[in-house]
Amino acid sequence: MSRILTPLPQHRSLVDWLRTRESEVWKWHSDAERLTQDAEEVRLSLLRDTYRMDAEGHPELFAEITAAQQALGLSHVTVYAYQAQGQSTPNAAICYLPGEAHLIFSGPILTLLSPAELRAVIGHELAHHLLWQMEDGTFYLADRILHQSAAHPHAEPSHGQSARLWALATELFADRGAYLVTGCLETAVASLVKICTGLAQVSGKSYLTQAEEIFSKSKPKTEQLTHPETFMRARALHLWVEESEDLEGAIARMLVEDEGLEEMDLIQQAQLAALTQRFLKQHLRPTWFRSEAVLAHARLYFPDFTPADTNDRELADELEALSKPRREFLCHVMLDFCAVDPDLDELPVAAAIERARDLECLSHFEKLAAKELKLKAKDLKRLKEKSSELLAAARP
Repeated sequence: MSRILTPLPQHRSLVDWLRTRESEVWKWHSDAERLTQDAEEVRLSLLRDTYRMDAEGHPELFAEITAAQQALGLSHVTVYAYQAQGQSTPNAAICYLPGEAHLIFSGPILTLLSPAELRAVIGHELAHHLLWQMEDGTFYLADRILHQSAAHPHAEPSHGQSARLWALATELFADRGAYLVTGCLETAVASLVKICTGLAQVSGKSYLTQAEEIFSKSKPKTEQLTHPETFMRARALHLWVEESEDLEGAIARMLVEDEGLEEMDLIQQAQLAALTQRFLKQHLRPTWFRSEAVLAHARLYFPDFTPADTNDRELADELEALSKPRREFLCHVMLDFCAVDPDLDELPVAAAIERARDLECLSHFEKLAAKELKLKAKDLKRLKEKSSELLAAARP
């Protein structure tokens, strides 16, 4: 196979964020002694809760394991296989230890899959191992940090969303491993559908057609916490195999749960903060707006804030593409500057009205102004009619 597995952009972005914004957390999780202790706990748990299989007793299974290892360049890794106890749902999982891959099968999965489909499932799980060993375990550390942060009692919604985004990207990466070890898109998809449905007979080709039909009629969103919807995974793998020019954009659109504020992950928060700063630099650009009180308030948002002296020509296009909830968030930001300096009189409200028009959320700003600034309807109406005139008469 000429295709190679590389981390998704979502992996890279989150790793970069953790390393730069949470360097102490990153260092703590990198501790070698702690990793060794965790490894011993994993081995004991597997021995206690599963039946361990070996090559002598299960030659067909280990033949597929060996083939998958060779296809992914993991022949140097020692692979163990286990059957989970007391679980009826077909599934497969992997426990990662440096130099060791522990495959865990659940329910009737070993009898449900054909040999090629079993190889695809093994390839999927071993692709997790491949990702986690890349760059000296960088992606494994990120995986641990994100999921443990999301599970913390005081976690913010952004922690949960970041862990979710990471998990979804990882599943898409692993699905590519399923394809690489079989060389057959339909087999990789069939193995996925069998596990999700429990059916003994499925058609990967038919399901790819079904996934294409879903995407042609709607803009689906992910709903499951750790796995994207099955049709999304099938579609994402199809695009990767075809080397689609819009691969990264299409996957990004699949993985975005929502475009509101509560659903933002850590990367989206950082992006919105940067955009908000650029927006404020433009909003407070007029000389009349640069009073001491206004600039002091702006530095509560951004300590190094200074208004822009030139026009940000790209900002308008970025604001136009922004979701409605995030454009309405900027209305709240503008509202903060409408009453911070009474000496500016009605000019800040007039400026906000003009910006809100550009953002196509004037009605939202009107409601905010009426409620928070106690502006009467007749005053708002007058300001809407005279806003451009008031601003033109003000100092530049």
